[in-house]
Amino acid sequence: MNNENLKVTTRTTFQLLAPGAAPAPVEAELVYDPEDPYAVAVVFHTGTGRVEWMFARDLLADGLLTPSGEGDILVRPASDDPERVLVELNAPTGFAILSAVAEDVAAFLDSSYDVVQPGEEDLWIDFERELQKLVSTID
Repeated sequence: MNNENLKVTTRTTFQLLAPGAAPAPVEAELVYDPEDPYAVAVVFHTGTGRVEWMFARDLLADGLLTPSGEGDILVRPASDDPERVLVELNAPTGFAILSAVAEDVAAFLDSSYDVVQPGEEDLWIDFERELQKLVSTID
């Protein structure tokens, strides 16, 4: 199945939050691809290129309402501004807290649900293709 036309992409601007500094805008795209129906990606456009983080769509949705996640990615409502959501990213090379407009994130999720309803993700997995990928890595 060609799901390329069903991919959901939303451009937005995150604010990079750093202690003692004004928030810095970071252009980004939120991407949902039904070929990986449980995941979303956030692609940040930086001065040196692009950085992509992938995580569970449910994590992003849950994080709009309550602190969610553990480890590398945490998503939570901003305690000082109910109209914003915070995305905390931890990597061996650094740590970042980014703020986004919660309404923009919710609209992106709603668009992804128009493509694949929550609870129906398994219907979109091409198990034959995934098995072929596994077999090809063994060869």
